[in-house]
Amino acid sequence: MAESNHILLSRDDFRNSVFERDHHKCVICKDPAIDAHHIIERRLFKSGGYFLENGASLCEKHHLEAESTKLSCDEIRKAAGITEVVLPDHFYTEVEYDKWGNEVLKTGERLKGELFNDESVQKILDKNITFTQFVKYPRTYHLPWSPGMNRDDRMMSDVNIFEGQEVMICEKLDGENTTWHPFHIHARSIDTDSHPSRNWVKALHAQKGWQIPEDWRVCGENLYQKHAIHYTNENGNPLKTYFYMFSIWDDRNICLSWEETEEWGELLELDLVPVFYKGIWDMNVIEELNKKMESNPNTIEGYVVRLSREYHYSEFRNVCGKYVRKNHVQNNHGHWKQQKIVKNELREG
Repeated sequence: MAESNHILLSRDDFRNSVFERDHHKCVICKDPAIDAHHIIERRLFKSGGYFLENGASLCEKHHLEAESTKLSCDEIRKAAGITEVVLPDHFYTEVEYDKWGNEVLKTGERLKGELFNDESVQKILDKNITFTQFVKYPRTYHLPWSPGMNRDDRMMSDVNIFEGQEVMICEKLDGENTTWHPFHIHARSIDTDSHPSRNWVKALHAQKGWQIPEDWRVCGENLYQKHAIHYTNENGNPLKTYFYMFSIWDDRNICLSWEETEEWGELLELDLVPVFYKGIWDMNVIEELNKKMESNPNTIEGYVVRLSREYHYSEFRNVCGKYVRKNHVQNNHGHWKQQKIVKNELREG
């Protein structure tokens, strides 16, 4: 359950309440407890994570095992009798995470989370854990004025971070989020299965992916198949290509600046997403863009705003937001993967 649905405590109340619930004993071995342990790291929570359901009393030995993640979050919750899982708002409820926000896969491997590169995390993590080299693209929050939010979507709390900063605003294309590693390609889920709509972009990746540096990744939109918007010459919105790049991340899990992204686009000979605006944040520009969205409801899904500067994976939800048109759906007749493939069109000539 998301953090916003739980009662936030002060630091002292958190410690006292956790110890009182657990009778001042380690929930694992029943020895005297020395620490009110945060099951999920408090830095991952927007609010600080001081929730009773996110705490467990531990002795020194089991506190170290919990910090190193030898003890899983589920093991600790079970020992403490916690039945309601509290997660940071940007986490997915159907996903298992370790203490530091790394996703635990069914294979036992883990995905690198937003705190993975933190020096303190690297010191404490169990060295026997295997991390996959692949990284899932983070959830993009909606801008406060976005009319296309669904029940499971999240909204940016404010846009103050954009004030006085250079931003880049690009078109939000209606396709499948796709990530290129040097020798692997996947959609948002890293265990992407095969699908005919992915064959074209896989072939393009086979030609160019080897040029991506080790542990780097390119992210973009696969537009081969029609989703909710049909890109056609007749509709006036044909495509130049079926894959548009919108970001590139280095081995430190940093999204490069837009200027560097443009340079890498030229180097890899990949088209970048169409840009509506690049400059200092201006709400007048936003208002004009909103009018453009309203006047083109069937040809444009929306737009994405990001800071032009580089930023770390952990900053993503605060420095990148999206506007999605009202009533935008992936498909009126079920998920697009279950439908007959209708190709989008490339520009004539």
